[in-house]
Amino acid sequence: MSHGFTKIRELEIAEMAAFAHLYRHDKTGARVLSIVNDDENKVFGISFRTPPEDSTGVAHILEHSVLCGSEKYPVREPFVELLKGSLQTFLNALTFPDKTCYPVASANVSDFYNLVDVYLDAVFYPRLTENTLKQEGWHLELAGPDKPLTYKGVVYNEMKGAYSSPDSLLHEHSQQSLFPDVTYGLDSGGDPARIPDLTFDTFMAFHRDHYHPSNAYAYFYGDDDPAKRLEILDAVFSRFEPRDVTASRIPLQPRFTEARALRKPYPASERLDKGMFTVNWLLAETADANLNLALHILEQILVGLPSSPLRKALTDSGLGDDLAGVGLEADIRQMFFSVGLKGIHPSNAIKVESVIFHTIKELVEKGIDPKDIEAAINTVEFDLRENNTGSYPRGLSLMFQALSTWLYDDDQGEGDPLLLLPFEEPLTHIKGWVESGEKIFEELLARLFLHNPHRTTVLLEPDQKMAKRAAKEETSQLKQIKAAMTGDDLDRVMAEAAELSRLQAEPDAPEALATIPRLSVADLPTQNKPIPTEERTLGGAPLLFHELVTNGIAYVDLCFDLSVVPDELLSYVPILGRALTETGTAKRDYVDLSQWIARTSGGIWAQSFTAPVLGSDAAAARLLVRAKATADNMDETAAILTEILASARLDSKERLGRIVAEARARAEQRLVPSGHQVVATRLRARTHPAHAMEERLSGLTGLQFLRALEGRIEDDFRAVAKDMERLRSLLITRTGLVVNATMDAALMAGCEPALAGVVDGLPATRTEAAPRAPLALPEREGLAIPAQVNYVGKGVSVAGHGISFSGAALVVNKLLRTGYLWEKVRVQGGAYGAFCLLDRIGGSIAFVSYRDPNLAATLDAFDAVAQHLETLDLSRDELEKSIIGAIGELDAYQLPDAKGFTALVRRLTGQDDAYLQTLREQTLSATRQDFADFAKAVRVNAKHGAVCVLGDEGAMKAAKLGLEITRVL
Repeated sequence: MSHGFTKIRELEIAEMAAFAHLYRHDKTGARVLSIVNDDENKVFGISFRTPPEDSTGVAHILEHSVLCGSEKYPVREPFVELLKGSLQTFLNALTFPDKTCYPVASANVSDFYNLVDVYLDAVFYPRLTENTLKQEGWHLELAGPDKPLTYKGVVYNEMKGAYSSPDSLLHEHSQQSLFPDVTYGLDSGGDPARIPDLTFDTFMAFHRDHYHPSNAYAYFYGDDDPAKRLEILDAVFSRFEPRDVTASRIPLQPRFTEARALRKPYPASERLDKGMFTVNWLLAETADANLNLALHILEQILVGLPSSPLRKALTDSGLGDDLAGVGLEADIRQMFFSVGLKGIHPSNAIKVESVIFHTIKELVEKGIDPKDIEAAINTVEFDLRENNTGSYPRGLSLMFQALSTWLYDDDQGEGDPLLLLPFEEPLTHIKGWVESGEKIFEELLARLFLHNPHRTTVLLEPDQKMAKRAAKEETSQLKQIKAAMTGDDLDRVMAEAAELSRLQAEPDAPEALATIPRLSVADLPTQNKPIPTEERTLGGAPLLFHELVTNGIAYVDLCFDLSVVPDELLSYVPILGRALTETGTAKRDYVDLSQWIARTSGGIWAQSFTAPVLGSDAAAARLLVRAKATADNMDETAAILTEILASARLDSKERLGRIVAEARARAEQRLVPSGHQVVATRLRARTHPAHAMEERLSGLTGLQFLRALEGRIEDDFRAVAKDMERLRSLLITRTGLVVNATMDAALMAGCEPALAGVVDGLPATRTEAAPRAPLALPEREGLAIPAQVNYVGKGVSVAGHGISFSGAALVVNKLLRTGYLWEKVRVQGGAYGAFCLLDRIGGSIAFVSYRDPNLAATLDAFDAVAQHLETLDLSRDELEKSIIGAIGELDAYQLPDAKGFTALVRRLTGQDDAYLQTLREQTLSATRQDFADFAKAVRVNAKHGAVCVLGDEGAMKAAKLGLEITRVL
């Protein structure tokens, strides 16, 4: 017994040097998983089973809404206040098809408990009102009795954006096709056509029925006091009486007796006029650890590498542009597998299906190549042991893994969160079965794929009139609603919208804001923590060595200088990066090469990096060839690097054509979900040569290059191959190379000779840097895509107007993003998000919105930022919160490999420790005057900034913004 909890089970998890304790709250039955280890990046999460009964998005809207004020913290948005003034390393909420999760993380223990307290009060005691639903979900707006009625709401516009993305639609339809009888057959995010059906009574009932300790799954992870965790939870849970929550249990989908087919349209354009197709199989429950891991390995075998047999068969078929489907989905009760092709002619769907089944049948009958199995097991094992979760806290990844079995009750009415966390035993079993000659993966393919009648096919067909038809249907529906209204009804709609606007604009009372717990500026470290960096030489090239504990893994980056690449070759660089590992070499084809890389290393890949250099018009631009491997495999990994750099094949028309087609298709698919990034890149390209390079490498200019390159490969491949060879000869040299290495000293000593051999094997040619300049693009640009929402941006180089940014600008930017922009563009405007993108090194500023129903109103809001800053009545408390939040971003928690990469970036861009310390001091000492000074930069943007809008062509024309409109999709 401990603080009102009974311990159900405890387990040492050696794989993560942790102890896991599972508790049940005596009074309410709330479940708690408490993981104790020495990770300072502490994680807490409170999750609920929230299976919806329809597609009105109630679970998603409620996820937003509970963070809009609570009993203990009666401010409009405690979530935003935490974003402003916390050292959080993660702060968000997430809606899944069957659960809603509220996770937080921080490496500062006091800050961590503040986050926990606010989140617990938010989920159990939210101040839900009809206006909350209107703001976060949907409501009607009417500008005047003679004006058209419209829908507005944050989630409403978020989901309009999701429904404009073919990839999102394909995933949704593929999942729903397999689960027509259970919650997974609905859209928990919300179908925009159904969201207006959600009533306030239903909204409130959903919270009452699901947000209760009896339906709660609480999770702690890290190095904080395990007893205090239970004490905190008991203080909240004990206020509730137990409740029967069996209604929230997730039932199993009954099995099909025969396959089913589904055809659906997606909003297409004249350019985006091809179909998408998947074959989908319902597999098994998540709770069998051996089967679960085996299916993850099988996914890697089938599609994990460019040379994987199913991926290769599909891409080599010539029937489409790129792989479609999510692969293995293992985060819901019953796992499923989805695979297919994008960019197909709809009439070829049956051929794609034939390729898939023929390949699987052949693998079952002839057996899987042992090298593919070895490569897949090594890749999955490396990932498990490395436990590299990127910018996500490690504890958060474990929480989601635990929930994938914990949430679903077994015959005894309990789910087990610890089934999948220890991986050594199932990994040993699988390796043993394979070594003994058992055909476990062939058996799985036969049983769960070939002879499984519970499968579906989903064909997504292009419909060039769908977007206009949807807009017309919405307009017609709203006209009918308005026509049925009386004069009093119209007055009520206008009055309610006006009241909502008033509440949204009303500031929180100082005493309410004071309830939000936070650190003080005095609690913040005044000194930067330098990343250990030792400058050496390696084979005649500069070496940056970062001595960090990496659990026996060596992280190495070979950084080739892009300054020598002329503009006409620059857009080839990402293609060359992929070609190094995906076309084969003089000694082996790309299948052998892919297997060699996967069997030997933790991965070898290339990525481009561009950024301004501090105080210069120069660009820190590199092609990074990155590798990671254990000590035992570093010599062989170095041999792979030597071979691919010296002799990657650039003369294969088929392979290069396939890489270019995939790259083009992926760039097109990113336009809708990542439109804000497209707009931001486009705006920055006007401001600095480094950002112009970024636009050529990964922006819309790069996409246009890929489209033209596809035709050139068909018409004049010899010229393309010649360009690629010229690029390699300019770029892959020892001259200008920087080597970046992150690992412990002993591992470095063992790796150094092999890495020196890689460098020594490179030619030492010298080439002058190519001239660079910002791109000349239209000052008012409209980029038309078939979407129901817009991405609106305005940006300028303030350096050209004599303005530079100090560290205090980070404080202003923090307050803008979590204050004015959040309130004006998101809360009042209905967009899903808005950002102030500050390039403190290159000297530019840009404002960008995300999934935005507006155009002119958003640009007006951007232009009004200067006046807001100049007239802002900034309290000392608000200033301190923003300082804390800005320092939290400067000190963002990073895993060792990310620290090594950050140190590299700082070195390339001229940010030494002295500069970073000055930046910190300027941030810590920010004053109200800095906000007025920042307004000068914003006024330059308002007067001289370029405008770029990505979105609906009709909306652009109706807004009359003087845009030069180009259809880009």
